[in-house]
Formats: sequence, C-alpha cells, structure tokens
Amino acid sequence: MPLRDLFLLDPSVVFLNHGSFGACPAEVLAAYQAWQRETERNPVELLARRSAELLADVRAQLGAYLGAPASELVLVPNATYAVNAVARSLPLSAGDEILTTDHEYGACDATWDFVCRKTGARVVRAEVPLPFESERFVEQVLAKAGPRTKVLFVSHVTSTTALVFPLAELVRRARAAGILVLVDGAHAPGQIPLDLAALGADFYTGNCHKWLCAPKGAAFLHARPEHHAMLDAPVVSWGYCAEIAGHAGFDAYTGSTTLERRLQWQGTRDLSAYLTIPAALAFQRAHGWDDVRRGCHALALRTLHRWCALAGVAPPARDDDFAQMVILPVPVRDPEALRSTLFERYRIEVPVTTHRGAVFVRASVQGYVEEADLDALLRALGEILGFAPAA
Repeated sequence: MPLRDLFLLDPSVVFLNHGSFGACPAEVLAAYQAWQRETERNPVELLARRSAELLADVRAQLGAYLGAPASELVLVPNATYAVNAVARSLPLSAGDEILTTDHEYGACDATWDFVCRKTGARVVRAEVPLPFESERFVEQVLAKAGPRTKVLFVSHVTSTTALVFPLAELVRRARAAGILVLVDGAHAPGQIPLDLAALGADFYTGNCHKWLCAPKGAAFLHARPEHHAMLDAPVVSWGYCAEIAGHAGFDAYTGSTTLERRLQWQGTRDLSAYLTIPAALAFQRAHGWDDVRRGCHALALRTLHRWCALAGVAPPARDDDFAQMVILPVPVRDPEALRSTLFERYRIEVPVTTHRGAVFVRASVQGYVEEADLDALLRALGEILGFAPAA
C-alpha cells in the first residue's frame, strides 16, 4: 500500500507543506482518539492516578529515540512553548546579549524581543548569507559573540530557508566560552538523526507533531541536569506547592524531579497527543523510516535542481545542507499572491517564504509525497512565472 494511503490528506490537494503542522497517519490518529476515549472513561483515574507512569514511559521511549536520558526530558505542547520556558527563565540583565542568526523562526524572535524589553538585554543577529556555505557557518555566528554574550539561540533546521545548520562545532565552542546554548529543533525529530547527548546543548526543543507524525500538540524540551532548578514554567501550577510534593495521589501534578514538578503539570489539559508519541515512533519503525527519509531527501534534491535549471538560478545551498525540505527561488514580489494562486488555481498547498528580500517556495517532501506531486508544483510555477515546461 502506498504511504499516501496511510494518511488522511485530502486527495484533491497536492500537500507539500508538512513542515508547518505535520500530518498524522490514520493509525496514529486512531491511537490518539483511543487515548481520548480512555481519558473520558474516568478522567480522574487517567489524569490524576495514571498519567505520571504513562508519561514516564513516553519519555523513556522518546529518550531512546533522541539519545537523551528520560530524566532530562519533559513533554510540552510545542517548541515555541519550550523556547518561552527557557528564555523567560534565564537570569538576564541590562546589557547582556542573546546571540542568534537571521534565519530564526519569527515567533521565537518575538519571544526574545519580549524578554529583552523586560530585562534590558539585547539580541545580536549574525547574518548567514545565501548561498549558504556550511564551512563558514560557525565563524559567521561566533564572530558576533562578545563578553556580554550569555545565550546562543539557533535553529537546527531553519523554518524559512529549510537549511540544516551544522551545530556540533558551534555548540562545543559556544559552551567552552561559557555561553548557554538553546537549540530550536522544531523541524528536526523525524527529519534528521538526533543524538542529543552527543550534541551537548544546554537546552534543545523539538516537535513530535511535525516530521515524527505524532498528533498536534506534542513536543519536548531537553535540558541538561545542572539547569533544571533554573527553569520556570510559563504557567505556575501544583508543582510549585512544596507541601504536596511526594504526597500520595499527587504524583501526576508534581512529578518526581524538579524538571517534572515545574513543567509537567500546567493545569488540566488533554494528554492524548503526548501519550500517542510511542504510536508515531512505532509507525515509522514499521515502515522503515530511515529508508523513507533517504528517498524523500533524494526526491527533494531532484526537485530543487530541476527547478534551478528551469528558472536559470543557482541553488541556495549544497545538497547536504537540506533534508526533506528545500527552497525554490522564485522571482516574485508578492509571496502571498503566489501562495494563494498555487492553492486556489492548482490545489497545491505549499508555503512561500521570504528571507532578506528573496522569495522562495518551501517544498516539504514527506513519505506520502510522490514525484507526480512535485511535477505538478514545477508545472504550476512554470505557468505562473512564464517559464518553459519542466522536463
């Protein structure tokens, strides 16, 4: 059975936007709905008495996948939430600097701007030009570091430009200089191999509802143990009540570690997306996802090079700088008009992004995407922009 048939996507739509919100396989969604039904059979039983053990099992399975101890993971709704939790917990003062790049996700840029208004710190953005040269990346970023640099915030896979940043050396050198490192890995889990212990960042967050194909609202924050006491949740709840810590019946609310107590219980919420992460992991194992990812990477690159040949432009980066997303440079001035035309006229769901005045179509190639889908995209772009038909 083709992988496309295992998802619930509208067959009338060419769906090339997995990177925004992901897409959940039918069997994973069924597991999600089963957990919702299980919750409603006795909400008190699952939420107050069983959830601590259930979430511990999820963290153990996810930790094995990520190369991180379960004790260093906490489940959160999305990567933006985790970035907020870390950014708003840091002891920043007036004049301190947050070093980042000009490729970061807009919502996270807004988070740092908010923190700077509150603390008097300031954001320093290193320019990483296109075409991207990975061998220059570390120096381009660290050239902007200074004596007041307290934090390095960097994406693993960039949202707007789809680049896979080579982080190992950057993280090592930043931490050696006494700079805390927070990695926004929103697009990384399920798209690129991860070993968080080997990477060694102080904080790393990633979404499970994107490329890992879990239900919406499933993500994680990984934090090194020495930082757990520093972290505060955006929502203060029962984990902050010292008098109930360790009392029978309150494990779900307080957890067994500082990280859990602060971040696990944020008031009543549906835990079903978290509890379905193991089903998403099992789905990908059952379908040989390492091979699927390699096939998607190859298809994405073929599409990029076909488009660049058709449009007469150079690729914005080398092949190894992309994973399952690529950006196709397009000579347009109105990105929203192009996105709307692609969907309304051609039924192609794909984002059109901008970076430093350049415009790109960002194509996501997940396992359900077929070459015919990408052919349709290139034909549509050729017609809209007046290029000859794609070969």
